[in-house]
Amino acid sequence: MKVFTYQRAQSPAEAAAAAARTPGAKFIAGGTNLLDLMKLEIETPPHLIDVNGLGLDKIEAISQGGLRIGALVRNTDLAADERVRRDYGVLSRALLAGASAQLRNKATTAGNLLQRTRCPYFYDTNQGCNKRQPGSGCSAIAGYSRNHAVVGVSDACIATHPSDMAVAMQLLDANVETVRPDGSVRTIPIADFHKLPGSTPQIEHALQPGELITGVTLPKPLGGTHIYRKVRDRSSYAFALVSVAAVVQGDGSGRVALGGVAHKPWRLPAADASLPQGGKAVAEQLLAGAKTTHENAYKIPLVQRTLSSVLAEAKKG
Repeated sequence: MKVFTYQRAQSPAEAAAAAARTPGAKFIAGGTNLLDLMKLEIETPPHLIDVNGLGLDKIEAISQGGLRIGALVRNTDLAADERVRRDYGVLSRALLAGASAQLRNKATTAGNLLQRTRCPYFYDTNQGCNKRQPGSGCSAIAGYSRNHAVVGVSDACIATHPSDMAVAMQLLDANVETVRPDGSVRTIPIADFHKLPGSTPQIEHALQPGELITGVTLPKPLGGTHIYRKVRDRSSYAFALVSVAAVVQGDGSGRVALGGVAHKPWRLPAADASLPQGGKAVAEQLLAGAKTTHENAYKIPLVQRTLSSVLAEAKKG
């Protein structure tokens, strides 16, 4: 780990301004992903800004009928909140499917959104990775790609986004609230927050340099049956091969989002209209234009079968 300086910020605006003053500076809260990356010298921030004392750890009702989740709310607390369990069950289930209890006790809402891919070539500094070192190539394309993306990919990157929580928030049409270094605030629809790789896979989100996430808002509850199904190699502490987040109403209508298949949580609202026709019909739309390798082609039928299973479960109520 390389030498870095450290400070505790006193306000969100101060934190954002401090990050803007030092190129490469990083915010730290739980540190469950950042510290691992620093130990491997994949991330080498010259300055860390501790945001744990900013009071962004509340879950509050908002006037529009939804919830505002502070950026520092721990994953465990968010999953256990009575309002989240009752009205946003898909989010609670997604959180509980992620990591381990110890990590959920430390991991924050903002950090979960910003966690970086677990592609083994990203973590191996001896391998080419355009996300880690732009222009060095993507070793995964001709290498071990069983866990990699099948939609939204490019010749520069086929990595997947690892978050379970973000898939549920994509389904729920959440909004990400931020403060910028000049003190101004903005709201980013989560559909626009994470970026596809294109020719710049190192640009993973819509945040500007120094911009700090302060919270996430959820719109009023959707009702219906909430399901989060995660298919993985072992029953716990593993990232999704494929995951399905779904909210299904009594008449069979609803919405779905996928994890484990793209560089970002994957949702196409137009595909929701096919829900009454079954999982195969929805999967055909969600995975239209899929580009697979010989190792990850299994994800196409796996998505179809998982969607069909989720919809069958929803019909049972």
